[in-house]
Amino acid sequence: MQNAKVRPVRDLRNRYTEIEALVENHDPVIITKNGRGAAVLINIDDYAEVEEYLHIKYVKTKLEEAEAEAKRNGAKWTNSKKVLKKLRDKYCGL
Repeated sequence: MQNAKVRPVRDLRNRYTEIEALVENHDPVIITKNGRGAAVLINIDDYAEVEEYLHIKYVKTKLEEAEAEAKRNGAKWTNSKKVLKKLRDKYCGL
C-alpha cells in the first residue's frame, strides 16, 4: 500500500476526524493494536473497486477451472443459443 498511513487503535477514538480525512483522500489507514496490524480502513469507493476486482478474478478463475475440466473429460462445447433453447424447452413448457 503505497500511501498507507499507520495509526494506533486509540486514534480511532481520539483523532477520528484526522483519520476520516485521510480515508476520504483515498489514503488507506492501517490500524495497529499493540504495535501489530489489526485492520485497514479504506475509502468506500476504493472498497467497491476492490470488491469488483475480486469478483472478476473469482469468475475468471472459475471459468479457467471449468475449461480445464472440460478438456480433461473430453467434453464438447456447444453454442449458448442451443443450451438456452434446451433449457427453455425443458422448463418453460411446464
